[in-house]
Amino acid sequence: MPALDPAVYTAREVATIRRSMRLLERGLRSGSPVLGSPIAAGAYLRLWIGAADREIFAALFLDTQNRLIEAEELFRGTLAETSVYPREVLRFALRHNAASVLLAHNHPSGAAEPSVADRTLTTALRDALALVDVRVADHLIVTRSATYSFADHGLL
Repeated sequence: MPALDPAVYTAREVATIRRSMRLLERGLRSGSPVLGSPIAAGAYLRLWIGAADREIFAALFLDTQNRLIEAEELFRGTLAETSVYPREVLRFALRHNAASVLLAHNHPSGAAEPSVADRTLTTALRDALALVDVRVADHLIVTRSATYSFADHGLL
């Protein structure tokens, strides 16, 4: 289970969030497609990284049926940015033998709209992963209370 920032949550909130994440993760791992339940994926990601006080870039690695193989935090940055390396994302995808990947990162500012850098990065990752037949299923930007989907907005 991903780590939660103790500076953001009380011990009681951490316990509640962990229980909620276990339930959501169980649903994501149940054999049903992650992309068939984007609300659950978004809720899971909001609980996991949405309230962090620095940017976190994570990925949900999916099999050929869009079922969850693994959820991993890949990079951690500062309040306003994180460095993401396509080579490393590619390495993780190959290590998990993923057919596709749902990318995600948070915006500590609370604004779920993508920046120009977010759009550029998504294109670079999509192109790099396509070279080895790994599809970018979506890229979600999450905050404590909102989710922005690149796929839903025609940006993938």
